Amino acid sequence: MKRNIPLIITFLVGITVIFSEFIPHYPFGMLSGELENWFLIISGFAILLGQLSLFKVNILKIKFKKENWQYSVITLISVVVMIGTGLLWGTKDNTGILGNGDQIIAVMGSKPFDYLFDNVYQHLQATMFSLLAFFIASAAYRAFIARTTESNLLLIAAILVMLGNTSLGSFLTSWIPEAISFLHLPKLAEFIMKYPTTAGQRAIMIGAGLGIIGSSLRIILGIERSYLGGK
Repeated sequence: MKRNIPLIITFLVGITVIFSEFIPHYPFGMLSGELENWFLIISGFAILLGQLSLFKVNILKIKFKKENWQYSVITLISVVVMIGTGLLWGTKDNTGILGNGDQIIAVMGSKPFDYLFDNVYQHLQATMFSLLAFFIASAAYRAFIARTTESNLLLIAAILVMLGNTSLGSFLTSWIPEAISFLHLPKLAEFIMKYPTTAGQRAIMIGAGLGIIGSSLRIILGIERSYLGGK
């Protein structure tokens, strides 16, 4: 019974939301809107649960001195500081428990939460994306190695697109007559990005959409029960 009740609720809610997309009239439209409000409420509890889990995992890691436990200390301090400053003095458009902190704003130029967000978090985020660029470049280098027909096509397309978006590409093909101007590297790069790339992206999105539909039906029909703790 403990498993059947959640399965029945999931089935009824899923069917109701699906019907509301095709029959947006009473009562389906009203029920769908109400269920969306419930979803927002549950999401709020999920965020709280995630924060509690974050504290539990990191506290246990610090307690038993697991590998790289020092980073867990920094994580917990950062979480407490950001939550504390947000609650006490609020954010840019919201007032905190202690007001807006006008004296602090006079010294720092902004509220503590906004100051940390703009001067610490955003710089850390930029650093992370900068490091990811090196990993992407490494992966691209391995992908461009010409071993098969597909990798050859990928290599040729990548070279054309990269050269077509630089002044060097325009210079190399500037001598080509206007009658066959479609061979200019900038135009070739534009063609590749506009047609083959767009077609590939749409195919991926269609595949992802079909996968989402399949997974949703498995959950609604009770075939997929991993969210209940089963297999």
